[in-house]
Amino acid sequence: MESRLFPDGELYVRIAGDVSGDVVAIVQSTGRAPNRLLMELLLTLETAKELGAERAVCVIPYFPYARQDSRFKPGEAISFGIVARMLERAGMDALVTVDLHLHRRKPEDVFRVPVENVTAMVELARYFSSKVKLDNPVAVAPDEEAEQWVRVFARELGVEYTVMLKERRGDEAVEITWKGADVSGRDAVIVDDIISTGSTIRAATEQLLSAGAKRVFAACTHAILAYPAEYKLSKVDDVVASDTVPSPYTRVSVARPLAEGIKKVVSRWT
Repeated sequence: MESRLFPDGELYVRIAGDVSGDVVAIVQSTGRAPNRLLMELLLTLETAKELGAERAVCVIPYFPYARQDSRFKPGEAISFGIVARMLERAGMDALVTVDLHLHRRKPEDVFRVPVENVTAMVELARYFSSKVKLDNPVAVAPDEEAEQWVRVFARELGVEYTVMLKERRGDEAVEITWKGADVSGRDAVIVDDIISTGSTIRAATEQLLSAGAKRVFAACTHAILAYPAEYKLSKVDDVVASDTVPSPYTRVSVARPLAEGIKKVVSRWT
């Protein structure tokens, strides 16, 4: 496909090939510029269906607006559901994504089409196993919501895991408490789906170092790193992220799990 901006900032999208009668997989991550990239995806998706595509699979490694999945204050837009409806109305027949930010809702609660929510945690754990020499490591979830990811990571790495308690006091202010496993003299790997502002990782790192951790690493699927997140990671020995959102910390690819997710979706139609 061809995509560019007009001088006024509007998007131009053109699908150059013939997609008539095909099952198409439209791959579009939305990190760094979610509004523009989401609009580009919507234009591409509906155009593909208008040009005769039989089915369209949206492959969205980082799904935008998923964190606003409930109305926390009166009058708030539940953007997760709104974005899901927009994609479905534009012709999305299935979704393949990576470590969707599901804390309070399940995919079937939000989407009316099949969803394959694959994970990068196995790839991240394999990286640590082969590339990082860890000393008696423990995997750490910075909050209860991250337990779903640290459990997979720890199982693949063959280590124990522990869970911290987090109370969010604003978009960037968090307070973390912990009475977990003994980390004295051990390497700790903080595991989460997203590093956005870096506040959670900083607070968790400070707690672990105070408890005697030898070194602290961070592993995440989506390294959003909204400014000034990187400045908050100064006490972390290293950050390891996937390529759902390319960053200086991208070390692993989600190509394999995404390909497996696409195969599962397509197999239902054949």
